[in-house]
Amino acid sequence: MQLGFSTWGMPAVPVDAIVRHLAGLGFDGVELTVLSHHTTALERLDKDERSRILKLLQDNNLQLPAIAGHVSLMDEDSASHAANLERLKKTMDVALEWASEDGPPVVDTTAGGKPEDWDSKLGMLVERIQEAAEYGEKTGVTIAIEPHVGSIIDTPDRMLEVIRQVGSRAVGVNFDISHFNVMGIGIEESVAAMAPHACHTHVKDERGTVPDFEFLVPGEGEFDYVTYLKAMQRHGYTGFITAEISNMVQRRTPYYPLAVATETYNTLAKAFDDAGIERN
Repeated sequence: MQLGFSTWGMPAVPVDAIVRHLAGLGFDGVELTVLSHHTTALERLDKDERSRILKLLQDNNLQLPAIAGHVSLMDEDSASHAANLERLKKTMDVALEWASEDGPPVVDTTAGGKPEDWDSKLGMLVERIQEAAEYGEKTGVTIAIEPHVGSIIDTPDRMLEVIRQVGSRAVGVNFDISHFNVMGIGIEESVAAMAPHACHTHVKDERGTVPDFEFLVPGEGEFDYVTYLKAMQRHGYTGFITAEISNMVQRRTPYYPLAVATETYNTLAKAFDDAGIERN
């Protein structure tokens, strides 16, 4: 396994500063976020900038396991959904351009919607994921769907059912265990279900359970990273463990994203050591 950091928590930081800071700390890779309010927004990634960022990553020996391209797949308005799907496809095109010898980075997205939509709108969700998956199969880019507390896919069982019904090799899981932790689902239960389907991960810290919970910086909360890492290894996961800093943390005043990345690295690198797991 390897250790990464998502730029989700660094929307205003220039990509050059992000890459150099993460590489200097010792991270193995970075997930770049291409949402419109980020310095690496899809709208800013013309051909020259895409080439420059790829070289920047290569020069700093940082892998790119994933791109965070989150869109809603549950928009009721057909025009809005078409725009969301087109944006997701354009993100997949960027992933293809940023491919390494091991293949392109996966493209992460949440599904949107609400838990109570499950019975009435599962069919629509499956059809829409299949739409995106057709493009993924054509390009060779995997879409990593992220189960999320408060969304239509909010449990391991629901994620497994979506995978079963979609039935595409281009669809996997962006496994953010924190969303199951705050619902009171244990590490072993969620890892056993999700690790076989995970093509990328997120981790963060947390305190409490739904509805009274809070996402935190790794090291601030209750999560047992050592047990988690050992479980992921035991269930055969060999990819990136990527830290993500939640919007809850980003709303703090003051909030220092580079300092938070440093704190995160220290916590997770120690967890790898304590678990006896070599990063490779």
